[in-house]
Amino acid sequence: MAKNVALILAGGRGVRAGGEMPKQYRKVNGLPLLRFTLETFVNHPAIDSVRAVIHPDDEALYAEAADGLALESPVLGGETRQDSGLNGLRSLADTGPAKVLIHDGARPFVSAETISRVIEALDDDVAVLAAVEVTDTIKKQRDDGTVEMTVARDGLWRAQTPQGFRFEEILAAHEKCAGEDLTDDAAVAEAGGHKVRLVAGNEENFKVTQAEDFARAEAQLNGKSSGITVDFSGIRTGTGFDVHRFGPGDKVIVCGVEIPHSHALLGHSDADVGMHAVTDAILGAIADGDIGSHFPPSDPKWKGAASEIFLVKAAELVRDRGGEINHVDLTIICEQPKMGPHRDAMRAKLAEILAMPTDRVGVKATTTEQLGFTGRGEGIAAQATATVWLK
Repeated sequence: MAKNVALILAGGRGVRAGGEMPKQYRKVNGLPLLRFTLETFVNHPAIDSVRAVIHPDDEALYAEAADGLALESPVLGGETRQDSGLNGLRSLADTGPAKVLIHDGARPFVSAETISRVIEALDDDVAVLAAVEVTDTIKKQRDDGTVEMTVARDGLWRAQTPQGFRFEEILAAHEKCAGEDLTDDAAVAEAGGHKVRLVAGNEENFKVTQAEDFARAEAQLNGKSSGITVDFSGIRTGTGFDVHRFGPGDKVIVCGVEIPHSHALLGHSDADVGMHAVTDAILGAIADGDIGSHFPPSDPKWKGAASEIFLVKAAELVRDRGGEINHVDLTIICEQPKMGPHRDAMRAKLAEILAMPTDRVGVKATTTEQLGFTGRGEGIAAQATATVWLK
């Protein structure tokens, strides 16, 4: 049974952010904003299960944002944020988790430490709110735009998410307050008679609300936002190169795709030159030898083996180190057969094996203008690059 569940509320329309689609699906650094939020919770070691609450019109957009992530099936939201939260909580009733964290899908920069603080505080409290203490001077405005008074900032905090709760208590509070107009789940808990504990959030955990917030999000992801330090020390890049010559046969296998040809590629395994190059690139990124060191060609059990076995092993080694493969790029070098018509199938196969979105897998093909062994049609070469994040 999942003890700690994260509910990601992503059913809003985000009209203040402008644009032609809901803000949580607008792309930042080439990916939907919501994906960064989902990945943070999926990758947190104390979160057992993640479920999103989405708008009925957004199923296709959500499927793109969630592609490749280990998530529970999404739940459809309601007319208001409060309705959506209740729908999400009701969907968990059968499994009955001990703790539930409710988080805004448009807050992609929550830190792992903030999530951990909320979870740990629920050992002693029914309701917990991540928040940041107010440090600026606060002014109350008159209707005419002038200052009416200065508000004492002592004891004032800016509420963030995640907001954490013991599951049975927050579900009961939501059921009791159904139909009321409460601004967040902490307010629901208060209305249900529970005290809400404050724990420190993180300053970068802002909610993307206005159109200009997307520029801030882009800068923050790129480590350019003022006062923010991004640790790039866990990023690793590896390269791989492989060659196989032609021999008798009627097809070649490249990236797991069979391509009819006048010859086959020769090798101890299935001679999948593309998959071998990608495998070596991943192994290089984590500095863990190469295919030959893990699957020696002198071992008869690998004779004729499908190269998918090698690639799966490389991906497992990355995960064993707490890492994630962020991107793979492959170039296939040959005169014949033509690779272009099969490129999408190759990308899909690599993405499936590596459990990553296809938009993070690049496959290209080129020739050597009839120069060298590939130009003479003697074989196929491939070179690959892989980027890995070791967290």
